[in-house]
Amino acid sequence: MAATEDQISPAKIETEADAVKLEEEEEEDDEHDSKERVLQRYFLQEWNLVKSLLDDIVSNGRVVVPSSVQKIQSIMDKYQEQGQLVEPYLESIVSPLMLIIRSKISELDSRSDEILKIIKPICIIIYTLVTVCGYKSVIKFFPHQVSDLELAVLLLEKCHTTSSGSSLRQESTGEMEAKCVTLLWLSILVLVPFDISSVDTSIAEDESFCVGDIAPLVLKILGFCKDYLCSSGPMRRISGLLLSKLLTRPDMGKAFTSFVEWTDEVLSSKEDSVVNHFRLLGVMEALAAIFKTASRKLLLDVLPTVLNNVTVLSKSSAATRSPLLRKYLIKLTQRIGLVCLPHRLPSWRYVARTASLSENISTGPTQRLAADHAGAAVSQQESPDDQEDEDMDVPEILEEIIEMLLSGLRDTDTVVRWSAAKGIGRVSSRLTSVLSEEVLSSVLELFSPGEGDGSWHGGCLALAELARRGLLLPRSFPQVVPIIVKALHYDVRRGPHSVGSHVRDAAAYVCWAFGRAYYHKDMKNVLDQLAPDLLIVGSFDREVNCRRAAAAAFQENVGRQGNYPHGIDIVNIADYFSLSSRVNSYLQVAVSIAQYEGYLYPFVDELLYNKICHWDKSLRELAAKALAALVKYEPEYFVNYVLEKLIPCTLSTDLCMRHGATLAAGEVVLAVHQCGYVLSAGCNMGTVLESRPYHRRFQTVFTHVRDSHKRIAGIVPAIEKARLYRGKGGEIMRLAVSRFIECISSSHVALSERTERILLDTLTVNLGHPNSQIQNAAVSAVQQLVQSYLIGNDKKAADLISKHLKHLTDPNVAVRRGSALALGVLPYELLIAKWKDVVSKLCSACMIEANPEDRDAEARMNAVKGLTSVCETLTQPRASDPENDDLSLFILIKTEVMDTLLKALDDYSVDNRGDVGSWVREAAIHGLEKCTYILCKKAGDHNNDSFSSLFDSNLANRLIGGIVKQGVEKMDKLRETAAKALQRILYHETVTVPFILYREKLEEIIPNQEGLRWAVPTFSFPRFVQLLGFPCYSKGVMSGLVISAGGLQKSLKEASFSALLQYLGEGEANEQRSKESAMCDDILWILQEYKKCDRVIVPCLKTIEELLDEKMFLNQEAYTLSFYKGVVDSLAIELRASKIFAKLEAGVVILGYIASVSEPISKQAFSQLLSFLAHRYPKIREKAAEEACLALVRNKTLVTEDKIERVKDIITTPCWEAGMELTQSQKLELCELAGLEHGVVFRTRSRTVTKTMTASDENASYSALVDSSGF
Repeated sequence: MAATEDQISPAKIETEADAVKLEEEEEEDDEHDSKERVLQRYFLQEWNLVKSLLDDIVSNGRVVVPSSVQKIQSIMDKYQEQGQLVEPYLESIVSPLMLIIRSKISELDSRSDEILKIIKPICIIIYTLVTVCGYKSVIKFFPHQVSDLELAVLLLEKCHTTSSGSSLRQESTGEMEAKCVTLLWLSILVLVPFDISSVDTSIAEDESFCVGDIAPLVLKILGFCKDYLCSSGPMRRISGLLLSKLLTRPDMGKAFTSFVEWTDEVLSSKEDSVVNHFRLLGVMEALAAIFKTASRKLLLDVLPTVLNNVTVLSKSSAATRSPLLRKYLIKLTQRIGLVCLPHRLPSWRYVARTASLSENISTGPTQRLAADHAGAAVSQQESPDDQEDEDMDVPEILEEIIEMLLSGLRDTDTVVRWSAAKGIGRVSSRLTSVLSEEVLSSVLELFSPGEGDGSWHGGCLALAELARRGLLLPRSFPQVVPIIVKALHYDVRRGPHSVGSHVRDAAAYVCWAFGRAYYHKDMKNVLDQLAPDLLIVGSFDREVNCRRAAAAAFQENVGRQGNYPHGIDIVNIADYFSLSSRVNSYLQVAVSIAQYEGYLYPFVDELLYNKICHWDKSLRELAAKALAALVKYEPEYFVNYVLEKLIPCTLSTDLCMRHGATLAAGEVVLAVHQCGYVLSAGCNMGTVLESRPYHRRFQTVFTHVRDSHKRIAGIVPAIEKARLYRGKGGEIMRLAVSRFIECISSSHVALSERTERILLDTLTVNLGHPNSQIQNAAVSAVQQLVQSYLIGNDKKAADLISKHLKHLTDPNVAVRRGSALALGVLPYELLIAKWKDVVSKLCSACMIEANPEDRDAEARMNAVKGLTSVCETLTQPRASDPENDDLSLFILIKTEVMDTLLKALDDYSVDNRGDVGSWVREAAIHGLEKCTYILCKKAGDHNNDSFSSLFDSNLANRLIGGIVKQGVEKMDKLRETAAKALQRILYHETVTVPFILYREKLEEIIPNQEGLRWAVPTFSFPRFVQLLGFPCYSKGVMSGLVISAGGLQKSLKEASFSALLQYLGEGEANEQRSKESAMCDDILWILQEYKKCDRVIVPCLKTIEELLDEKMFLNQEAYTLSFYKGVVDSLAIELRASKIFAKLEAGVVILGYIASVSEPISKQAFSQLLSFLAHRYPKIREKAAEEACLALVRNKTLVTEDKIERVKDIITTPCWEAGMELTQSQKLELCELAGLEHGVVFRTRSRTVTKTMTASDENASYSALVDSSGF
């Protein structure tokens, strides 16, 4: 009994108090914790490990264990996308490592190689941090004393002159990282606030140095950087960064001029080589960095030269081939433009009012309203500087620069367009309002119909940049917003696909930028225009990135633009994760959004005009389902408008349109029926459209809706008449028509007799189609059509059943497949008239066809499924006959159906697709399970003997034994299916299956638990192998187990065989012998039962070989001797005239083992073994000779001691691999020495006999079955 509150112990109270206290401590504010604890909790989780590795490096002054570098790298690589989590630790990591590098540089002159080996691993760690956090975050913690400049140059010189010889190694040697870290170090050291010539100690020793000359230290740096500008690695970019910092110093005028002259030579060079290409990239990147950093006064002198080089290079073939070079050209061009214009903040740009929470709290509602109006008018105010802006002097070359940037927006590569868009934004920010409007007009010209997708994408990026910088004024919205709406739906068909996802993504980015840049008063009307289109893209776009981008843009606008109707609710529905699935977006997200006012009609229009005719078949199918899901909001509108638009489109010349329209029409009709709306109700279309402002443009047609049933029913006959099943797209039209028939049948659309006949004929043809998807769709349609229109019409029902029964024996396998499935879905009212014929014909169809050319695994699988469905349909209780006491039906199920399904478990047919019989076996397992429930339920419901005998012990043993056998075979899926079926049979909630022997043990082996990994061999085999101890199941288990243990798949073989050995090794010695004896009997039974069936015999012989290798059957018991005798007799039959090498090899090995035992059977085995010395295969002769020698060594009784050496000589003398054979005299001598008759050992066979035997064997062999199947 539980303790009361008064009885709770003080210890328990104290424990609970401690727990509460601990929880409160954990919830304390982080400001009370130490910095180390906070960082460890929220940032780098592996900091303790990293710190211990770093402490070891710092304490030793070097990397002692090379693996520690890889560990740190692997930890840091996990933070590539969130480098900010590592930044709080950078000082603790970088500073001590750089101090080690700095301290070691002084020893470079004396021990350069050794010091570099110390420095390089440390540089790998630092460079890893650069790749994760960026160089700007890392170089802040580099030492930057003036004296370090010469040390860094010395280190770079040593790294530059020393090259590693292990460039092909997978792991980095640290050479590249050392150069990059040194160049980054120099990029901050060259910023020392002294003249570099005063820092360079080599000048004191150089008497020729004059004032104004370039310092030797600078010349060294320039030389290294010029070399690295030709590199393809990261040194190129960092060298450009270093040059931008060095050459823009006030004391570097001469060096800057010299470098620009060198770049002029490089850019003017006509050399076409890989090295020159990388040099061009490096020079362009360096110039772009210099133009970003240098003063305008310094750059104006060299600007014409650089611009001329850029203009010429942009028209060269090198730029045409290289997107990266074009990107750098655009980047440099925009920075040249910025140099041409004075730096200024335009007074005309839009500045949105920023509100704060404290401001809103401190002001009243009236004040906030006044502030809103003031904020909205910020961009409209006139400034006294406006006149001065308009009079600004604009250089002539600016027009050329802007033209180059606009052409960059049309580039074929995204990186170039993105750089050009940023350039347009930066240059426009320094222009007057008039010139900026001209630039905007030029950008808008990119959206003309003749432009390609690249222009639309570049234009969207440019508009986004202009909006973000406040350069796109609200007065331009009427021009811009319609273009953005078009871009949101941009999708251009090209062959079998379309382009435009990048344009739609960029258009969503523009909308996102609008939300961030503009005040809500200016955006109110714009958001009303954009919101439906953003949600259309977010719900219905094909690409997940576009859906998420549109949803993010909508979320940004809702969050920043104030109270948008239902905005928060929609944002919660259309979130990042819900839009990840296209199906969920169409059928859940869109349907949920459509409930809000203003979205239903735009959504329907998008689906109706763009998505049901989409080039992607799966999208058309989803669009049809989405339309149906929207019907519930306004069925009348869908009947009177949507259906009237869809019906003519079902005969469109465009395949995509007619396929989508046919699907959509069916789905809408079904949805309307499910809503309870009557299709035939006529109404005034003008009245319907009058109340729909969104659709006033459609108020031109239909005064009355015509008979909807007639128009809908005429769709399929019209498609038939137009012969739209022929040619390209015929298959998908058959699929669509089958689904359409299913939908109108479920909706009980009124059909004429002629239309019914046409629909039935169409479905009959579709049932015989070789495409399984078309067959399955036709089967579903037949089920609904028969239910709705044929029940009660006995003549049509009888004709339909007779037709399908006849088709079960049709030579066309596709017709057989479809008819078997169709019979399975027929209702009870149709089946009851001919149920005996149906059941018997389906049972016959489940059997393997006698003629190999007629065999088809899918037809048999469908027959099994159809047979199971027919039995379920016939035995379902009905209102007219709730007891269903027709005993003959259940007896037929017990005798004929169960027997047929058990035989189907032995269907091991193969063809070029593999074990296709497994499909039949899987269907048979499910069928046996369902029929078992039928028989057991009926037997349990009646107490009389007639019904109670429906399920007996014999049937239970066959059932469990057959399923258990599948549970130990080689296919993972089949093992899982069998195990789960057994689990359901043992633990069924409503039906108890009786007469299961050893039920307790079965329940122990197969517990009633979910999620058991039956498909995993190491899990399933150790369980099922325990059933070998029960005679009623052992033969089935063993026959399945040998196929797995003797198969070719290594993992399966090891798992099954180890489970068998473990089972045999458990228990006392007597118990082990008993298990071994039972296994011997089961193996002999398999050899007899599956005689000449190589599918089972070959793995069985392999299993026997493996067992003999494990020293099994060597205890000289009576059962082992009878086992040897049975195996030798079976081998005499199995190996005769066999051509299967694996079978022959395993048989020879087994004969060698048996010949080694000192019993009378060994003589017979040795005689058979010697016969293989004359086999046609050299490898078999060699193997036989090897086994014979081993047998002579193990068993001294085979040949007398005085003759054994001579026998060995005869056996080992020929070179078997060279194809040598024993001569006739050697054969005679060998038989005489071994005391065997020559005619028995080396039997001669005439060719006629051989051919006859081969032919008879091939009819029953596994290889013949493979050959006949075309494998």
